[in-house]
Amino acid sequence: MRNRSTFSLIFWISTSRIKNDQVPIYARITVDGSRANFSLKRRILLNEWDSNRGMAKGTRQEAKLLNKYLDQVRSKIYGAYEDLLSEDKMITASAIKKRYFGDDKVQRSLNDLFVYHNELSEHSLSKHTLRHYKVTQGYLTKFIIEKFNQDDYRLMDLNFPFIKDFEFFLKSYQPVDHQRKMSHNTAMKHLQRLRKMVTMAYHHEWIPRDPFVRFKSTFQNKRREFLTQEELESIENFQSSINRLIVVKDIFLFSCYTGLSYIDITKLTMDHVKMDFDGNQWIETERQKTKVALKIPLLNQSRIILKKYQNHPKTVSDQKLLPHYSNQKLNSYLKEIADFCGITKRLTFHVARHTFATTITLTNGVPIETVSKLLGHTKLTTTQIYARVVDKKVKEDMALLNTKLNTSFN
Repeated sequence: MRNRSTFSLIFWISTSRIKNDQVPIYARITVDGSRANFSLKRRILLNEWDSNRGMAKGTRQEAKLLNKYLDQVRSKIYGAYEDLLSEDKMITASAIKKRYFGDDKVQRSLNDLFVYHNELSEHSLSKHTLRHYKVTQGYLTKFIIEKFNQDDYRLMDLNFPFIKDFEFFLKSYQPVDHQRKMSHNTAMKHLQRLRKMVTMAYHHEWIPRDPFVRFKSTFQNKRREFLTQEELESIENFQSSINRLIVVKDIFLFSCYTGLSYIDITKLTMDHVKMDFDGNQWIETERQKTKVALKIPLLNQSRIILKKYQNHPKTVSDQKLLPHYSNQKLNSYLKEIADFCGITKRLTFHVARHTFATTITLTNGVPIETVSKLLGHTKLTTTQIYARVVDKKVKEDMALLNTKLNTSFN
């Protein structure tokens, strides 16, 4: 512990700066003979100041208010002194003054916040999710450079207009390698990530207020593309002399019949295949995105695909259940397959997971609670989106049937 220093505080006036019979009031902090002065931004009539007591004379309302303010300043300065003592910091007049004004605190920036968050979340978030945060940080840096002509921004300066300006920037920004501007939902995702980190900064008391309090995230309902039974069968019946297309077809169908995402399929090994007492095979794994445990019974179609590739050179060398392609290549090859099959929908690998939720399970009467568990959803409301899609499809099919029936009777 440091030795307690000699510390004193007085309030004084500067008669050399008199104006209209009024003088400015100052505070003077003295520690071991060293001084630090600063203005209190207050003035008083010269004849109303008590120099001996360092306060306003009399009982008038103005004097009472000024003396109350001086008491508050005194209390805060003594508090700053005691804080520095408890923290075993060097006690100087300048240090107390800086603590009083808050100038001795670390001024953290948005980049500091991202670095702290990413280091803290390195083991709790997947590499894929962390990559999203880094993309958000990239857009934020572009915005700050364009708006403020600097490459970083103080957390203390964050406010509601900053957030709204960033939202406008995101929705207006068009990368050189994209044909379209960023969608509303994508912009909201970036703002959600920023909000999570700013809230963390607020809880750490790095900022005095949460600038996101008045901001409301809104998401537009997005069409979830899935394959109808007929489209699924056309892919199942697809044949080609091009081996890579057949392999990609099988991986896609495996996803259609298990609901597993691309990233979760790439992790699968024989250790994830379990057998129950009745001889049924299950996939037991964990969703990388949410860390939710998954137990998926293998349908016959899935078992056939796994058996087909159990001795495939790629699965043997990689010790995986299925051959591996990058997501980019998978989507490129799926486009070729869609063209061959006459499917006009934009066929990406994630369509398989949507197809499992709709055409494979919900349409065939699997309860929505079971589907939610199979998909690894943390909220039933997420699965209900697929249920609404199925209801819409039923409505459209019934309308078409009604038209046909009316035509046949006319």
